[in-house]
Amino acid sequence: MENQISILEENSIRSKIHVIRGQQVMLDFDLAQIYGYETRRFNEQVKNNQKRFDEDFRFQLTKEEFKGLNLMSKFSTSSWGGTRKLPYAFTEQGIYMLMTVLKGDLAVTQSKMLIRTFKEMKHFIQNNSHIFAELDNIKKRLLESDLHHKETDIKIKELFSLMDKYNIKETQGVFFQGQIFDAYAKFESFLTAAKKEIILIDNYVDLSILQRLAKKKKGVNVTIYTAPKTKLTAQDVQIFNAQYPTLTLNHTTKTHDRFLIIDNSTIYHIGASLKDLGKKCFGFSVLDSSFIPMILKHL
Repeated sequence: MENQISILEENSIRSKIHVIRGQQVMLDFDLAQIYGYETRRFNEQVKNNQKRFDEDFRFQLTKEEFKGLNLMSKFSTSSWGGTRKLPYAFTEQGIYMLMTVLKGDLAVTQSKMLIRTFKEMKHFIQNNSHIFAELDNIKKRLLESDLHHKETDIKIKELFSLMDKYNIKETQGVFFQGQIFDAYAKFESFLTAAKKEIILIDNYVDLSILQRLAKKKKGVNVTIYTAPKTKLTAQDVQIFNAQYPTLTLNHTTKTHDRFLIIDNSTIYHIGASLKDLGKKCFGFSVLDSSFIPMILKHL
């Protein structure tokens, strides 16, 4: 039976994601807590839909795998209904499948948060792959020289402190040819972060960009500056405003680069039109906010 629980912070969810067998996974007792179930009842729901959860969606941990997570104290005090079975791990695909099994408003809300968190973790791992490679090298060197475990812990803590340093807010990045989904997901996160206003300066705006802008929060105004030859029509703007007000379209011939301004406080310089993200290699960076009034003045 579902319990009333508060929605967990995404940071709290990140701490419950583990890497096992080379995959990012979450354990059944953590997922049960997130979805408001006792672990036993949660696993019953999954068992009743066993055909949906193949081995690459859900697998049971070995004693060695579970011991390596250092969660024995949590294991002994969690709501396991008195059982001592080893927990099940759910992969990202398995968590998507949970959306089709667990019902209710809480399940929908928490599933969306889990999907966003996994997406962010994926980008974080990609952006910091050099740190993870160094982490693996250190672990190998320490094992080869048979150094004490405490020294291993110190080295690993130093590296994770370094990762925390880089994981403040992404101020620049590069997407390579073919990373279309990842690029669009990143820029949609910029758009959905806006609370009041989005200003897009892009000479090649078309209907595909309006589809992205439709993901904005309700009440956020959009202003577009684009070339007069744009394929966007007054009718397109009218149709957009009927559902997602308010969009204002302006024409300009004074810009070459693309800029995205969020709430008049953050400005992204973008190396590709928003309609072409990921089709070829491009980069983005955050400029100093003092450039915002200067750029708008010269439009």
